[in-house]
Amino acid sequence: MMEQANREGKEIKIYGMSCQHCVNHVTKILEKFPSVEQVQVSLADSKATFTWEPSQVNLEDVQKEIEEGGYSLEPLAVELEPEDPDDLEQIKPGNSARDDEHKESVETKGESSIIDPKLQFRITGMTCANCALTIEKGLRNLPGVKSAAVNFASEKLTVEADPKVFKDEDLLAKIKDLGYSAQSADEGKQQFKVSGMTCANCALAIEKKLKGTSGVYSVAVNLASETVTVEFDSSAVTLQEIFAQVRDAGYTPIENPDENQDDRTALRQRNWLFFSAILSLPIMPLMFLPMSRPIMYTMLILATIVQFTAGWTFYRGAYHALKNRSANMDVLVALGITAAYGYSLMTTIHMFIPAVFFEGPNFFDTSALLITFVRFGKYLEAKAKGRAGQALKKLLELQADKAHLWVDGVVKEVSASDLKIGDITLVKSGERIPLDGEIIEGQASIDESMLTGESIPIDKSVGDQVIGATINRSGSIKVRTTKTGKDTVLSGIIRMVEDAQGVKPPIQRLADVISNYFVPTVVGLSLLTFVIWYVIFQSTFVFAFTAAIAVLVIACPCALGLATPTAIMVGSGVGLNRGILFKTAAVLEGIAKLQAIGFDKTGTLTKGTPEVTDIVAYGDFTEKDILRIAAAGENPSIHPLAQAVVAKSKLEELKIENVENYREEAGYGVTCSYQGKTLLIGNIKLMDLQGVDIGESEQDFRRLAESGRTTSFIALDGKVIGLIALADVIKESTIEAIKRLHNLGLKTFMITGDNKKVANVVGEQVGIDEVIAEILPQDKISIIKKYQDQGYKVAMVGDGINDAPALAQADIGIAIGSGTDVAKETGDVVLVRNDLLDVERAIRLGRKTLGKIKQNLFWALIYNVIGIPIAAGVLYPITGELLPPEWAGLAMAFSSVSVVTSSILLRRFDRQLEG
Repeated sequence: MMEQANREGKEIKIYGMSCQHCVNHVTKILEKFPSVEQVQVSLADSKATFTWEPSQVNLEDVQKEIEEGGYSLEPLAVELEPEDPDDLEQIKPGNSARDDEHKESVETKGESSIIDPKLQFRITGMTCANCALTIEKGLRNLPGVKSAAVNFASEKLTVEADPKVFKDEDLLAKIKDLGYSAQSADEGKQQFKVSGMTCANCALAIEKKLKGTSGVYSVAVNLASETVTVEFDSSAVTLQEIFAQVRDAGYTPIENPDENQDDRTALRQRNWLFFSAILSLPIMPLMFLPMSRPIMYTMLILATIVQFTAGWTFYRGAYHALKNRSANMDVLVALGITAAYGYSLMTTIHMFIPAVFFEGPNFFDTSALLITFVRFGKYLEAKAKGRAGQALKKLLELQADKAHLWVDGVVKEVSASDLKIGDITLVKSGERIPLDGEIIEGQASIDESMLTGESIPIDKSVGDQVIGATINRSGSIKVRTTKTGKDTVLSGIIRMVEDAQGVKPPIQRLADVISNYFVPTVVGLSLLTFVIWYVIFQSTFVFAFTAAIAVLVIACPCALGLATPTAIMVGSGVGLNRGILFKTAAVLEGIAKLQAIGFDKTGTLTKGTPEVTDIVAYGDFTEKDILRIAAAGENPSIHPLAQAVVAKSKLEELKIENVENYREEAGYGVTCSYQGKTLLIGNIKLMDLQGVDIGESEQDFRRLAESGRTTSFIALDGKVIGLIALADVIKESTIEAIKRLHNLGLKTFMITGDNKKVANVVGEQVGIDEVIAEILPQDKISIIKKYQDQGYKVAMVGDGINDAPALAQADIGIAIGSGTDVAKETGDVVLVRNDLLDVERAIRLGRKTLGKIKQNLFWALIYNVIGIPIAAGVLYPITGELLPPEWAGLAMAFSSVSVVTSSILLRRFDRQLEG
């Protein structure tokens, strides 16, 4: 076919593409314009090439359509090569969804207009994906705004703006005018450590105090990790004011915790344990000696020291709890030790001044040992809680401390935290890569097991992205830093895991409700126990008093408070080790209840790139002959199908020969001269145009085409010598993943925009239950809703960018992404390794974690249900003995330890996820 004279070739730069889906999206945008043909979109070069007739298409319309699709025609950053490295200035890094493929900006001296692409805001008030579009359109006309992107799933707005013109207050006012509210993403959410909590009621007291603070949206206190996560309006309340409220509640906020904080807490508990044990243990043998003034003085002095040093923490906690109209474990312990010590003090004074108080035995050993045993439990609990959060702690330890900075050929060692965007570092074999960056010189094998769980190193060379904290196993490379601080991949993972461990799942509400009424109920039961024994059964005062104290100290609200967060910490840690990241604790619970799961096709079930699947040879030609000849003809082309043929040839180590008179016929195929003979590679229309008889090959062509493959004829010297078929092939793990999901009892379905024939072929191959094809991205929401309306708990699995509306609509959104995509907040769950088997592993882990939470709550409740009656003396008629208060206190301490230990055992489930 003759080319039209008025057709022109065109190349435009397109920024913001980050994956094959973006490439496909841009390709479809361009192809819908009249006369636009031969569209080639390059992700690596950030450009699109095509042929068109300018008289039929307005270039401005094309540009507008691309921008409305979420991409940019102007670079988001300016990259210059200054002569002096000192000319590089750090520009505020960001975290927009498509940053990973972008070059970070550097500003040279004298340059005044630099665009900061990474201002983020938290949006509230959105109810659907259209709300996000409304905000985006409303902001694009604001002065200084280059682009605005709203992620409905994470309620985040990312703005690219000129800082010379752009004003935050203008944006906030505009969003308010649109009917929504916004605040800085960084200012509005904080997580900090708090010391002084002893039980679930302490956590509830802090929540109650902060929720009553003006400007605070939400509060979640994690007793196990001793953290408070708070979302607030930074214009109404400051973080320091929040800290003041925590202090007023009787606890201590830790503004700058370090990685040794948990170790120091355990060490402090151990020291108090030793101190109280040394002073209290000598009291026990003294109790069996004949009472004399020296012995009584000794016991009084030892018990008093323990009471008001090691035991003072319980008084302080009880005071603050009662002051804030709450009650916690400190109240119970303080009541118990005060009753025992106070009664003993009165009987001791009676020995010396008979006219004062009353005669009776003393309980100095009870109060002192009770304090010691509770301290012992708190020490074990602190050690166990440190182990529960071990996965996150190990991740923090991965961060590199030092870096070798390359400046004008000179290498100097600097702190990794001092690196700026644009800095070049030298990374030798065996060293950790300090921060995220791009290789600009050398080759290396990079161990990314900390990110993906895969132990096999990945070969990387110039132009490849590398991630901070990964290890260079061989080779020496120079890396240009592209991300620092909180924008690195590792920081994104840490932030995501911290968020998951800092937010309560719905099942925790049961424990919170019980804890609210727990302490007052126990105090009431203690009084009731005393009345029953002393008044009804007319026991001695000492007998009734002992039983009442035992009831106070055996009750344990701590176990209820630790049951859920410790299991969440360990469960999310197991997921972290497997490259499965849960955004919140509620997701870890919710994923266990899934009943149906939907999949995007391209890039999720399939690899997203075409591959050669079939080669048919005719006559004396072999399959390798056909592949070699086809690769020669396709080699000059940049079309993805052509490059797939070339890649297959290189994989087979075939020599690729040169051709002459090469020409691409849009919509037909390729014509060229191969070894002096005319070579045609294309569809049946090209064969008809060139008068080639397809003969016996037609049947094979129809068969391959009906199976969903893109098939080309290979004709040499006017005769068909073979066929070559290509398809977007299924990932290796897809079939097994779908099978495992069915074994878990889940219904599966696929949503795709591809034609029904191709979609049905893929669906049949993988064994999926239902295929919904030829669906526009915005229509995927209705499919999810259809299943939800039928009563299913639905998950959606996609790439986390184009499928954002469907991910948001689903009960659980699962984002499949490579290592560079993990920090993108597109789904509720992020699967780092791009392995579909991790979908099934995530569900199994969620079910196991939920089961562990229920088990912990059961034992915490059953302990109190059984322990309190025993302490009250229900077994006395059978055994003839009461449970001593000090042993009741020890039982209380071990109940908390047993719950934490039970959660830690969840770590063994990691081995079961390997298959």
